[in-house]
Amino acid sequence: MKRLKFNYLFIGLVAVLLALALWPAIPWYGGGQDTISQIKSRGVLRISTINSPLTYYTINKSPAGMDYELAKRFARYLGVKLEVTVRPNLSDLFDDLDEGKADLLAAGLIYNSERLARYQTGPGYYNVSQQLVYRIDKPRPKNLGDLKGRLTVASGSAYLSTMKNAKSSQYPDLDWAISTDLGPKALLEAVADGKLDYTVGDSVTIALLQRIHPQLAVAFDVTDEEPVTWYLPRSEDDSLNAAMLDFFNGMGEEGAMARLEEKYLGHVGTFDYVDTRTFLRAIDNTLPDIKPLFEKYATSIDWRLLAAISYQESHWNPQATSPTGVRGMMMLTRNTAGSLNVDDRTDPEQSIRGGSEYLKRMMDKVPHAIPEDERIWFALAAYNMGYAHMLDVRKLTAKQGGNPDSWADVKLRLPMLSQKRYYTQTTYGYARGHEAYTYVENIRKYQISLEGYLQEQERRIAQQAALEAELGKGYPAVEPKIAMN
Repeated sequence: MKRLKFNYLFIGLVAVLLALALWPAIPWYGGGQDTISQIKSRGVLRISTINSPLTYYTINKSPAGMDYELAKRFARYLGVKLEVTVRPNLSDLFDDLDEGKADLLAAGLIYNSERLARYQTGPGYYNVSQQLVYRIDKPRPKNLGDLKGRLTVASGSAYLSTMKNAKSSQYPDLDWAISTDLGPKALLEAVADGKLDYTVGDSVTIALLQRIHPQLAVAFDVTDEEPVTWYLPRSEDDSLNAAMLDFFNGMGEEGAMARLEEKYLGHVGTFDYVDTRTFLRAIDNTLPDIKPLFEKYATSIDWRLLAAISYQESHWNPQATSPTGVRGMMMLTRNTAGSLNVDDRTDPEQSIRGGSEYLKRMMDKVPHAIPEDERIWFALAAYNMGYAHMLDVRKLTAKQGGNPDSWADVKLRLPMLSQKRYYTQTTYGYARGHEAYTYVENIRKYQISLEGYLQEQERRIAQQAALEAELGKGYPAVEPKIAMN
């Protein structure tokens, strides 16, 4: 009996020693570990987000978006994998934090002091203003007291706090409905479609959606600019927040944040209703016949970008001709066409093939120090004004203390190539740099419109198919849930 007790004691001692030895490798999700240790033990950073043209979306079956890229880099900084959950509305996002299903929310959320009782925020990474929107064919309200219809605001959004403050301080008769299942993007689309009278959104998301829904109009700014931030649970443990601060600080010092802002925000710019409407009509009426050619010859870039370049060049008119003699879908010069074996510049296939090949040559010549995802913009500037002038503007950027490998820095110097006090400092002299700047920015806007519009078409087709399937089963269509304030 004594020997049996000794064996149990020995086994217990071995078990304790083994547990202590394996403790760091065991994925304890609670207990005494801080949040960062839990994430690293788990090997996964869990974020929840929403689908929008800025935060998270898919293109060519791959995820993209500013918040997605930031979160992916943050996960890499922590040495873990990224796990993304997409929610349909803001309330579900915060439920994920409350229920421990997400470590943080990376969803382009506006800073809101009312949330601070339950949540912490990370650093602000860009600024937006809250704007009231309406459909362009309706009367434009002057202020929140001039609304002639129903205002609907997303549940769980910072816009609710703004409406409450406006009601208590300036507009006592202000009233609104609360949508419990549609997020801010869906509400903006509903206004564009004429299904709702008004809603409130952030200025950047609205500007991006206007490239797809040009009938969406801004009535006025409801607030001044406010920071956009990530949210995480409020806790005495600040390890995750401290890691976020260090990460964002490093992104700023390395210039990575400036590059990301340029990629997703740098081309938002002003909105031209007529130009956008004209482009979307061309997508419907002209693109279907020539789309196979863009898909066939877009070997080095996405076909949608090649199509956007062609639209900027010729508005997809194969007979287009400029006063300087360039012609065709890709507006090739006679000499360039000859070097590309293009016999007939007005033949759509020859022009698109030649333009794609010429652009590839430009991309191959772009200095390899330039990041992969920015090389195309340098190549397009060279395509428009000549490769030598592109080298000049890079040198001018470096001379002024900018980064010659950053498109965000270089594009600001492009207009200087047409100003004597600057082009006299360059090797190749005067160039229409302001035109090259506009050229690249317009292409980026057309690309956004094309990608978003095609995705919207696919979404509508899928919704219609699902609706028809439900009706075929005899199920009634379900209306969005909107609570009256």
